[in-house]
Amino acid sequence: MSGRDGRVVIWPAYIDAGKSRGEGRQVSKRDAIENPTIDEIMAAAMEMGLQAEAERDKHYPKVWWEKSGRVLMPKKGPKTALVKEIAKRMKRRRG
Repeated sequence: MSGRDGRVVIWPAYIDAGKSRGEGRQVSKRDAIENPTIDEIMAAAMEMGLQAEAERDKHYPKVWWEKSGRVLMPKKGPKTALVKEIAKRMKRRRG
């Protein structure tokens, strides 16, 4: 999906402190949070002024048996930087 229509996919696993890098976490343990939700990712994206779209019925490929959902948002710079910024905003919101 990434690149074809100018949007990137953000899966909750990218930010989940309970996951290892091999399981899909893309941010450092310090920046990650426990059990992130689609709603939290959406709120962080809106806070950043991005038009995000939730797809709740999607399965993360590495754990295809779990329905985690995903968020699609416009590509604004490198995906890794976008994921880090979302994680920081989510962590700040949780306090």
